[in-house]
Amino acid sequence: MVNFALTLMIYHNVMADSTPKKNMKSFLFALIALFLLTVSTQAQHVNVGIKGGLNAYTIQGDNSGNFDPKLSFNVGLLGHIHMDNQFALQPEVVFSGQGTQYKSGGSDVKLNLNYVNIPLLFQYMFDNGFRLEAGPQLGILASAKSEIGNNSTDVKNNYKSTDIGLVVGMSYVKPSTGFGYDLRYVHGLTDISENNASNSYNRGLQLGIFYLFQHRS
Repeated sequence: MVNFALTLMIYHNVMADSTPKKNMKSFLFALIALFLLTVSTQAQHVNVGIKGGLNAYTIQGDNSGNFDPKLSFNVGLLGHIHMDNQFALQPEVVFSGQGTQYKSGGSDVKLNLNYVNIPLLFQYMFDNGFRLEAGPQLGILASAKSEIGNNSTDVKNNYKSTDIGLVVGMSYVKPSTGFGYDLRYVHGLTDISENNASNSYNRGLQLGIFYLFQHRS
């Protein structure tokens, strides 16, 4: 788990600069890394894993009446920290394709928002492998492009560099193999638009599979 926390800190150092937004991002990364290091020292055992899956995301807000969900993917790393036989923490670092699609002037428009998401999930584990999970998520905008046909326009300046959301869902892992699946709903809590005249929020469903190395039931 120390390696997982160090990964967060390395990524933060790569992304950091001296602007106020980046300073806040650096502070959040430092808090997350410190929290994970502290918790992992008290855990019964820790697993590291890989995951990937499908996204169905859209944007809701003042001007989202004709927005439709856009399909994409997610892939990343996870840590599973057993606090006792029923409760666990699961931090993740996940690349996530998000955005929406809509029609404008008779043309199909795709808004591709790519994030590096860092959820921290609190899990209740049943004896049969099922888990209920919920927790906060920090999203860092990696790129933002608007596509009309074969034309692509960089619109990253139109969107805020970070997004805070709430994740709720369920998962199942087969103890004998370490393989499992999860289903989640992600509810964005912060306005992602730089346009003060309108509000925009990320909303999405995720269906994924994962594998935990050296999993213990």
